[in-house]
Amino acid sequence: MIRERIVKGFEAGIVVPHGLLAHGRGEALDYILGEETHPPALEATRAAAALLLLSKHPVISVNGNTAALVPDEVVRLAKTLNARIEVNLFHRSPERIRRIKEFLEGRGAENVLGDSDLVEIPGLSSQRRFVSRNGIYSADTVLVPLEDGDRAEKLVALGKRIVAIDLNPLSRTSRAATISIVDNVVRAMPNLCRAVEELKGYTAKELEEIYHSFNNEENLRRMIELILRHLTRLAGLEELP
Repeated sequence: MIRERIVKGFEAGIVVPHGLLAHGRGEALDYILGEETHPPALEATRAAAALLLLSKHPVISVNGNTAALVPDEVVRLAKTLNARIEVNLFHRSPERIRRIKEFLEGRGAENVLGDSDLVEIPGLSSQRRFVSRNGIYSADTVLVPLEDGDRAEKLVALGKRIVAIDLNPLSRTSRAATISIVDNVVRAMPNLCRAVEELKGYTAKELEEIYHSFNNEENLRRMIELILRHLTRLAGLEELP
């Protein structure tokens, strides 16, 4: 079913061939995780929800794969947070930006950014350097599902807090992000929507406690250890201590 969403996105001009390759790589990592959401990922999701709720100008960055896989969750989260949605693409073209905007707006999104009033992220050479002045450029926190490491690092250098959804705990994106949710985006986004809805009634002090008690480096270490244990069991070797 997930592959069918990606294929339909490709046929609709939302996903590019490179996105199909990236999705396959993600599937391989998800197999290693047992295709399930683990406790460290849920803890990261809760911390991310707290951070997004504390943010004054949160923005959800959307690429083709994200739009194809979790469009309803993107719209749901944006409405719950009163966040902006911005289309930002590595393989960028005006036509593809338009298709993704129309696709998301057809699912209920409003005022999707990404095609006008653009500025460049300094030090970045890819097409992802073009961001909306009223979106990612002025955001305090950016949710970046399925991000590339270069831009994640540059956004952090600009002083932005980054919430990443990435199946690879060793990637530059995971390492650079403020909070890294190591999970499949099709599970992580619904979980994040629920966590934001649950925490929305919390006080700022309670949200700060949840956010500041989270350690991204330690969480990534736990995910790597979990992967090692899973592979050890599959190989029939002795359990790690």
